[in-house]
Amino acid sequence: MKIGRIETFYVPPRWLFVRVESDDGAVGWGEASLEGWAEAVDGAFEALRDRFIGHDPFRIEDAFQVGYRGGFYRGGPVLMSALAGLEQALWDLKGKAFGMPVWQMLGGKVRERIRAYAWIGGDRPDDIAEAAAARREQGFSAVKMNATAELDWIGTPRLFHGVVARVEAAQAAGMDVGLDFHGRVHRPMAKQLAKLLEPLGLLFIEEPLLSENPEGLEQISRLVSTPIALGERLHSRWDFKPFLTSGAVDIIQPDVSHCGGILEARKIAAMAEAYDVAVAPHCPLGPLALASCVQLAACTPNLAIQEMSLGIHYNVGADLFTFCGDKEALRPVDGCLPIPDGPGLGVTIDEDAVREAHKDRHRWRNPIFRNGDGSFAEW
Repeated sequence: MKIGRIETFYVPPRWLFVRVESDDGAVGWGEASLEGWAEAVDGAFEALRDRFIGHDPFRIEDAFQVGYRGGFYRGGPVLMSALAGLEQALWDLKGKAFGMPVWQMLGGKVRERIRAYAWIGGDRPDDIAEAAAARREQGFSAVKMNATAELDWIGTPRLFHGVVARVEAAQAAGMDVGLDFHGRVHRPMAKQLAKLLEPLGLLFIEEPLLSENPEGLEQISRLVSTPIALGERLHSRWDFKPFLTSGAVDIIQPDVSHCGGILEARKIAAMAEAYDVAVAPHCPLGPLALASCVQLAACTPNLAIQEMSLGIHYNVGADLFTFCGDKEALRPVDGCLPIPDGPGLGVTIDEDAVREAHKDRHRWRNPIFRNGDGSFAEW
């Protein structure tokens, strides 16, 4: 068996799907979504096609090595997202060929269900309480929300107290809460806010500073006992290595569509396990990314929790895909997702619908936010 064809599809709202077909007609699907950069990732597939048409699709580790190292220049979000989509598709194809899920090929599952959280938003405590109650009705027991829309170099007690009130509103609705700073907050304010939030018992604070500021992250990790999480903007085990060795993080968040794929994410998780650091895979993306995360989560001992947006915002009516032929197969129950038993990624794609959606070629771009004074703000 050889790889005969590699296709990419722009699928609304912002996804990039990958389809790999062997010369004997076997098919696998993956997701190379990189929010706002679909065209750049798609462009990287020109080189990947030259490398891998005619390659043995079962040699997944070899494909990663060639894809990562073979072009001399390596790493970064674009190249690693393209490689991730290809790698996921190879796992899907292989699993279907052998009639087993990816988690089985990676050593078998270590749990029977996977705790998951969903995103909520709202500017006022009442908005947060309503959104948290809705997530609870959907089956979640944990949520993640923004820390703040605006905290620059100098904050005010009013802004701090607003953050606390919103967290307390979600907790009062019966939810465990993770708080995402998005790297919006500069170090002086991040330290104060992290300390103020410490008594609330958060699941984690995410990106209290950007990963490009490892010294500041290490300082905050020594200041508070709240678990610190990051990793969606890191793209290989080598990117994660300094944060593990410094002890600056407690939960890592690799994205299987940004970090080279399922096996690279599994290697990152294994590195973290050696440092007693937990894993909470990042996934605000599409169905193939989530399916890949579930395969990873099923066989990863140091899993903490799984991010999930699927079925809440997208794919109304299951018009593009189902999990193992079941529209409800990946709905949370008592805060947890089941582990699909279907082969490969366990996803059935409606190829005709995907090809039809691709005709519009979405041009999704990250929104631009600004502070009250007009300066640029992190998303």
